[in-house]
Amino acid sequence: MNDILARRARRATVGIALSAALVAGIAPVTAIAAETSSPTGAVALQTEDAAAAKERAYAAMQEALKNLEAAKDAASPEKLAEIDDDIAAFQELYDMVVAEAVKRREPLPAMQANVDAAQAKYDEAHNRTSGLQAELDKALEALGDEEPSTAIKEHIKQLRSEIMAAERREKSYEDDLHSYQRRLESQEKQVQHFESEAEEAKAHIDEDIAKRNALLGDLEKAQAAYDDACKAYEEAKAAADKTTSPEITKPAETVPPSGSTQPAEATPPVASPATGKDAPSSSTKQANSSSGKQADTTAGKLANTGDTAPSAIALAAIAAAGLGITATATRRVRNSK
Repeated sequence: MNDILARRARRATVGIALSAALVAGIAPVTAIAAETSSPTGAVALQTEDAAAAKERAYAAMQEALKNLEAAKDAASPEKLAEIDDDIAAFQELYDMVVAEAVKRREPLPAMQANVDAAQAKYDEAHNRTSGLQAELDKALEALGDEEPSTAIKEHIKQLRSEIMAAERREKSYEDDLHSYQRRLESQEKQVQHFESEAEEAKAHIDEDIAKRNALLGDLEKAQAAYDDACKAYEEAKAAADKTTSPEITKPAETVPPSGSTQPAEATPPVASPATGKDAPSSSTKQANSSSGKQADTTAGKLANTGDTAPSAIALAAIAAAGLGITATATRRVRNSK
Protein backbone atom coordinates (compact mmCIF):
# COMPACT_ATOMS: atom_id res chain seq x y z
CA MET A 1 0.00 0.00 0.00
CA ASN A 2 2.78 2.36 0.86
CA ASP A 3 4.46 1.59 -2.46
CA ILE A 4 1.30 2.58 -4.31
CA LEU A 5 1.10 5.87 -2.46
CA ALA A 6 4.78 6.56 -3.07
CA ARG A 7 4.43 5.90 -6.78
CA ARG A 8 1.39 8.17 -7.00
CA ALA A 9 3.20 10.98 -5.18
CA ARG A 10 6.27 10.52 -7.35
CA ARG A 11 4.20 10.62 -10.57
CA ALA A 12 2.33 13.74 -9.47
CA THR A 13 5.47 15.59 -8.47
CA VAL A 14 7.37 14.53 -11.57
CA GLY A 15 4.47 15.74 -13.70
CA ILE A 16 4.67 19.12 -12.06
CA ALA A 17 8.43 19.20 -12.55
CA LEU A 18 8.17 18.21 -16.22
CA SER A 19 5.51 20.86 -16.84
CA ALA A 20 7.69 23.48 -15.19
CA ALA A 21 10.69 22.33 -17.20
CA LEU A 22 8.67 22.45 -20.43
CA VAL A 23 7.55 25.98 -19.64
CA ALA A 24 11.12 26.88 -18.69
CA GLY A 25 12.31 25.68 -22.08
CA ILE A 26 9.89 27.98 -23.86
CA ALA A 27 10.11 30.92 -21.52
CA PRO A 28 13.79 32.02 -21.89
CA VAL A 29 13.18 34.08 -25.04
CA THR A 30 10.27 35.84 -23.37
CA ALA A 31 12.22 36.26 -20.15
CA ILE A 32 15.27 37.68 -21.92
CA ALA A 33 13.11 40.14 -23.87
CA ALA A 34 11.31 41.13 -20.69
CA GLU A 35 14.57 41.81 -18.88
CA THR A 36 16.10 43.85 -21.70
CA SER A 37 12.92 45.89 -22.09
CA SER A 38 12.26 46.32 -18.40
CA PRO A 39 10.88 49.71 -17.24
CA THR A 40 14.03 50.50 -15.28
CA GLY A 41 16.35 49.95 -18.26
CA ALA A 42 14.12 51.90 -20.63
CA VAL A 43 13.93 54.81 -18.19
CA ALA A 44 17.71 54.80 -17.77
CA LEU A 45 18.23 54.89 -21.53
CA GLN A 46 15.62 57.60 -21.91
CA THR A 47 17.27 59.63 -19.15
CA GLU A 48 20.69 59.30 -20.80
CA ASP A 49 19.32 60.39 -24.20
CA ALA A 50 17.49 63.34 -22.66
CA ALA A 51 20.64 64.45 -20.82
CA ALA A 52 22.68 64.24 -24.03
CA ALA A 53 20.02 66.22 -25.90
CA LYS A 54 20.08 68.83 -23.15
CA GLU A 55 23.87 69.16 -23.42
CA ARG A 56 23.68 69.56 -27.21
CA ALA A 57 20.94 72.16 -26.87
CA TYR A 58 23.00 74.06 -24.28
CA ALA A 59 26.06 74.03 -26.55
CA ALA A 60 23.96 75.27 -29.46
CA MET A 61 22.53 78.03 -27.27
CA GLN A 62 26.03 79.13 -26.22
CA GLU A 63 27.17 79.20 -29.85
CA ALA A 64 24.10 81.23 -30.80
CA LEU A 65 24.82 83.64 -27.95
CA LYS A 66 28.41 84.02 -29.17
CA ASN A 67 27.17 84.84 -32.67
CA LEU A 68 24.62 87.27 -31.27
CA GLU A 69 27.29 89.13 -29.27
CA ALA A 70 29.47 89.37 -32.38
CA ALA A 71 26.53 90.69 -34.41
CA LYS A 72 25.72 93.24 -31.71
CA ASP A 73 29.33 94.41 -31.65
CA ALA A 74 29.41 94.75 -35.43
CA ALA A 75 26.11 96.65 -35.43
CA SER A 76 26.78 98.73 -32.33
CA PRO A 77 25.21 102.20 -32.19
CA GLU A 78 28.65 103.79 -32.53
CA LYS A 79 29.49 101.90 -35.73
CA LEU A 80 26.06 102.51 -37.17
CA ALA A 81 26.46 106.21 -36.37
CA GLU A 82 29.77 106.26 -38.26
CA ILE A 83 28.12 104.69 -41.28
CA ASP A 84 25.25 107.16 -41.08
CA ASP A 85 27.74 110.05 -40.93
CA ASP A 86 29.48 108.73 -44.05
CA ILE A 87 26.16 108.39 -45.81
CA ALA A 88 25.21 111.95 -44.88
CA ALA A 89 28.58 113.32 -46.05
CA PHE A 90 28.44 111.53 -49.39
CA GLN A 91 24.81 112.52 -49.80
CA GLU A 92 25.77 116.15 -49.34
CA LEU A 93 28.60 115.78 -51.86
CA TYR A 94 26.27 114.02 -54.28
CA ASP A 95 23.67 116.77 -54.10
CA MET A 96 26.34 119.43 -54.64
CA VAL A 97 27.99 117.82 -57.67
CA VAL A 98 24.66 116.94 -59.23
CA ALA A 99 23.56 120.56 -58.89
CA GLU A 100 26.86 121.74 -60.37
CA ALA A 101 26.57 119.29 -63.25
CA VAL A 102 23.09 120.60 -64.01
CA LYS A 103 24.38 124.14 -63.85
CA ARG A 104 27.27 123.39 -66.20
CA ARG A 105 25.02 121.58 -68.58
CA GLU A 106 22.61 124.47 -69.02
CA PRO A 107 24.77 126.57 -71.47
CA LEU A 108 25.69 123.58 -73.61
CA PRO A 109 22.85 124.03 -76.12
CA ALA A 110 23.73 127.70 -76.70
CA MET A 111 27.41 126.92 -76.98
CA GLN A 112 26.64 124.18 -79.46
CA ALA A 113 24.61 126.68 -81.46
CA ASN A 114 27.60 129.06 -81.54
CA VAL A 115 29.77 126.26 -82.82
CA ASP A 116 27.25 125.45 -85.50
CA ALA A 117 27.02 129.14 -86.59
CA ALA A 118 30.80 129.51 -86.68
CA GLN A 119 31.03 126.33 -88.68
CA ALA A 120 28.55 127.69 -91.18
CA LYS A 121 30.45 130.98 -91.58
CA TYR A 122 33.70 129.18 -91.99
CA ASP A 123 32.25 126.85 -94.57
CA GLU A 124 30.88 129.85 -96.49
CA ALA A 125 34.22 131.69 -96.38
CA HIS A 126 36.04 128.60 -97.44
CA ASN A 127 33.70 128.09 -100.37
CA ARG A 128 34.14 131.75 -101.35
CA THR A 129 37.91 131.39 -101.31
CA SER A 130 37.75 128.16 -103.26
CA GLY A 131 35.46 129.77 -105.87
CA LEU A 132 37.70 132.79 -106.39
CA GLN A 133 40.72 130.52 -106.67
CA ALA A 134 38.96 128.45 -109.30
CA GLU A 135 38.00 131.54 -111.26
CA LEU A 136 41.58 132.79 -111.19
CA ASP A 137 42.91 129.47 -112.37
CA LYS A 138 40.43 129.48 -115.25
CA ALA A 139 41.43 133.01 -116.34
CA LEU A 140 45.12 132.16 -116.33
CA GLU A 141 44.46 129.00 -118.30
CA ALA A 142 42.49 130.89 -120.92
CA LEU A 143 45.26 133.45 -121.28
CA GLY A 144 47.79 130.90 -122.43
CA ASP A 145 51.09 132.27 -123.84
CA GLU A 146 49.59 135.47 -125.12
CA GLU A 147 50.28 138.82 -123.55
CA PRO A 148 47.21 139.66 -121.45
CA SER A 149 45.36 142.80 -122.19
CA THR A 150 44.94 145.53 -119.64
CA ALA A 151 41.40 144.43 -118.86
CA ILE A 152 42.50 140.86 -118.27
CA LYS A 153 45.32 142.03 -116.09
CA GLU A 154 42.95 144.12 -114.00
CA HIS A 155 40.55 141.17 -113.71
CA ILE A 156 43.34 138.84 -112.60
CA LYS A 157 44.55 141.42 -110.12
CA GLN A 158 41.05 141.83 -108.71
CA LEU A 159 40.58 138.06 -108.36
CA ARG A 160 43.82 137.74 -106.51
CA SER A 161 42.84 140.59 -104.20
CA GLU A 162 39.45 139.02 -103.49
CA ILE A 163 41.08 135.65 -102.87
CA MET A 164 43.38 137.20 -100.30
CA ALA A 165 40.44 138.88 -98.57
CA ALA A 166 38.45 135.64 -98.69
CA GLU A 167 41.33 133.72 -97.19
CA ARG A 168 41.64 136.23 -94.35
CA ARG A 169 37.90 135.99 -93.72
CA GLU A 170 38.07 132.21 -93.85
CA LYS A 171 40.93 132.20 -91.39
CA SER A 172 39.01 134.49 -89.05
CA TYR A 173 35.93 132.26 -89.20
CA GLU A 174 38.10 129.26 -88.70
CA ASP A 175 39.59 130.81 -85.57
CA ASP A 176 36.12 131.64 -84.29
CA LEU A 177 34.99 128.11 -84.98
CA HIS A 178 37.92 126.61 -83.09
CA SER A 179 37.31 128.96 -80.19
CA TYR A 180 33.66 127.98 -79.90
CA GLN A 181 34.57 124.32 -80.20
CA ARG A 182 37.16 124.57 -77.43
CA ARG A 183 34.69 126.33 -75.18
CA LEU A 184 32.07 123.68 -75.83
CA GLU A 185 34.50 120.85 -75.21
CA SER A 186 35.68 122.47 -71.97
CA GLN A 187 32.12 122.89 -70.77
CA GLU A 188 31.27 119.30 -71.65
CA LYS A 189 34.34 118.05 -69.76
CA GLN A 190 33.24 120.00 -66.69
CA VAL A 191 29.79 118.47 -66.91
CA GLN A 192 31.31 114.99 -67.26
CA HIS A 193 33.57 115.63 -64.29
CA PHE A 194 30.72 116.60 -61.98
CA GLU A 195 28.56 113.77 -63.24
CA SER A 196 31.40 111.35 -62.55
CA GLU A 197 31.77 112.79 -59.05
CA ALA A 198 28.04 112.31 -58.55
CA GLU A 199 28.26 108.67 -59.66
CA GLU A 200 31.12 107.98 -57.26
CA ALA A 201 29.27 109.64 -54.39
CA LYS A 202 26.17 107.64 -55.23
CA ALA A 203 28.20 104.41 -55.26
CA HIS A 204 29.60 105.22 -51.80
CA ILE A 205 26.11 105.94 -50.52
CA ASP A 206 24.74 102.68 -51.89
CA GLU A 207 27.68 100.75 -50.46
CA ASP A 208 27.24 102.26 -46.99
CA ILE A 209 23.49 101.66 -47.06
CA ALA A 210 24.04 98.03 -48.11
CA LYS A 211 26.62 97.61 -45.34
CA ARG A 212 24.27 99.08 -42.76
CA ASN A 213 21.37 96.89 -43.89
CA ALA A 214 23.61 93.80 -43.88
CA LEU A 215 24.74 94.47 -40.30
CA LEU A 216 21.17 94.99 -39.13
CA GLY A 217 20.06 91.91 -41.05
CA ASP A 218 22.80 89.80 -39.45
CA LEU A 219 21.82 91.11 -36.04
CA GLU A 220 18.18 90.23 -36.63
CA LYS A 221 19.09 86.72 -37.82
CA ALA A 222 21.43 86.19 -34.86
CA GLN A 223 18.72 87.32 -32.45
CA ALA A 224 16.18 84.97 -34.03
CA ALA A 225 18.67 82.09 -33.94
CA TYR A 226 19.43 82.76 -30.27
CA ASP A 227 15.73 82.88 -29.41
CA ASP A 228 15.19 79.55 -31.17
CA ALA A 229 18.20 78.03 -29.39
CA CYS A 230 16.90 79.21 -26.01
CA LYS A 231 13.50 77.72 -26.75
CA ALA A 232 15.08 74.43 -27.82
CA TYR A 233 17.21 74.36 -24.65
CA GLU A 234 14.19 75.00 -22.43
CA GLU A 235 12.34 72.14 -24.13
CA ALA A 236 15.34 69.80 -23.80
CA LYS A 237 15.80 70.81 -20.15
CA ALA A 238 12.15 70.17 -19.39
CA ALA A 239 12.37 66.77 -21.06
CA ALA A 240 15.52 65.89 -19.10
CA ASP A 241 13.95 67.03 -15.82
CA LYS A 242 10.87 64.96 -16.57
CA THR A 243 12.89 61.79 -17.15
CA THR A 244 14.73 62.25 -13.83
CA SER A 245 11.57 62.91 -11.77
CA PRO A 246 10.55 60.27 -9.15
CA GLU A 247 7.38 59.49 -11.05
CA ILE A 248 9.46 58.33 -14.01
CA THR A 249 12.50 56.73 -12.40
CA LYS A 250 10.62 54.67 -9.75
CA PRO A 251 9.05 51.60 -11.38
CA ALA A 252 5.39 51.27 -10.56
CA GLU A 253 4.39 48.20 -8.58
CA THR A 254 2.51 45.74 -10.75
CA VAL A 255 -1.02 44.98 -9.52
CA PRO A 256 -2.55 41.73 -10.66
CA PRO A 257 -5.58 42.16 -12.89
CA SER A 258 -8.84 42.38 -10.99
CA GLY A 259 -10.40 39.67 -13.12
CA SER A 260 -7.65 37.11 -12.44
CA THR A 261 -8.42 34.18 -10.17
CA GLN A 262 -6.04 32.18 -8.05
CA PRO A 263 -5.97 28.45 -8.69
CA ALA A 264 -7.95 26.57 -6.12
CA GLU A 265 -6.10 24.28 -3.77
CA ALA A 266 -6.43 20.61 -4.58
CA THR A 267 -8.52 18.82 -2.01
CA PRO A 268 -6.86 15.57 -0.90
CA PRO A 269 -9.00 12.47 -1.24
CA VAL A 270 -10.93 11.57 1.92
CA ALA A 271 -10.12 8.15 3.32
CA SER A 272 -12.88 5.64 3.81
CA PRO A 273 -13.77 5.33 7.51
CA ALA A 274 -14.09 1.66 7.20
CA THR A 275 -11.04 0.66 5.22
CA GLY A 276 -8.74 3.68 5.47
CA LYS A 277 -7.82 3.27 1.79
CA ASP A 278 -6.46 6.17 -0.12
CA ALA A 279 -5.67 7.97 3.11
CA PRO A 280 -2.34 9.70 2.73
CA SER A 281 0.29 9.00 5.29
CA SER A 282 1.57 11.71 7.57
CA SER A 283 4.87 11.86 5.72
CA THR A 284 3.06 12.30 2.42
CA LYS A 285 0.91 15.05 3.90
CA GLN A 286 4.06 16.74 5.23
CA ALA A 287 5.71 16.53 1.80
CA ASN A 288 2.65 17.93 0.08
CA SER A 289 2.47 20.72 2.65
CA SER A 290 6.13 21.59 2.12
CA SER A 291 5.64 21.49 -1.64
CA GLY A 292 2.65 23.78 -1.44
CA LYS A 293 4.47 26.24 0.79
CA GLN A 294 7.48 26.35 -1.50
CA ALA A 295 5.27 26.71 -4.58
CA ASP A 296 3.27 29.46 -2.93
CA THR A 297 6.48 31.23 -1.91
CA THR A 298 7.94 31.04 -5.42
CA ALA A 299 4.64 32.09 -6.99
CA GLY A 300 4.44 34.97 -4.58
CA LYS A 301 7.92 36.09 -5.54
CA LEU A 302 6.98 35.94 -9.21
CA ALA A 303 3.83 37.94 -8.60
CA ASN A 304 5.72 40.60 -6.65
CA THR A 305 8.14 41.18 -9.50
CA GLY A 306 5.33 42.50 -11.68
CA ASP A 307 6.49 40.36 -14.64
CA THR A 308 3.67 39.00 -16.75
CA ALA A 309 5.81 36.04 -17.88
CA PRO A 310 7.88 34.08 -15.32
CA SER A 311 11.58 33.93 -15.99
CA ALA A 312 13.36 30.73 -16.87
CA ILE A 313 15.29 30.81 -13.60
CA ALA A 314 12.11 30.99 -11.51
CA LEU A 315 10.47 28.12 -13.40
CA ALA A 316 13.60 26.03 -13.06
CA ALA A 317 13.52 26.69 -9.32
CA ILE A 318 9.95 25.43 -9.18
CA ALA A 319 10.95 22.26 -11.04
CA ALA A 320 13.91 21.64 -8.76
CA ALA A 321 11.74 22.12 -5.69
CA GLY A 322 9.23 19.65 -7.04
CA LEU A 323 11.85 17.01 -7.70
CA GLY A 324 13.33 17.48 -4.24
CA ILE A 325 9.93 17.09 -2.64
CA THR A 326 9.32 13.89 -4.57
CA ALA A 327 12.61 12.38 -3.47
CA THR A 328 11.89 13.23 0.16
CA ALA A 329 8.39 11.81 0.06
CA THR A 330 9.63 8.58 -1.49
CA ARG A 331 12.29 8.09 1.16
CA ARG A 332 9.80 8.67 3.95
CA VAL A 333 7.31 6.21 2.49
CA ARG A 334 9.98 3.56 2.18
CA ASN A 335 11.17 4.17 5.72
CA SER A 336 7.62 3.82 6.97
CA LYS A 337 7.51 0.24 5.70
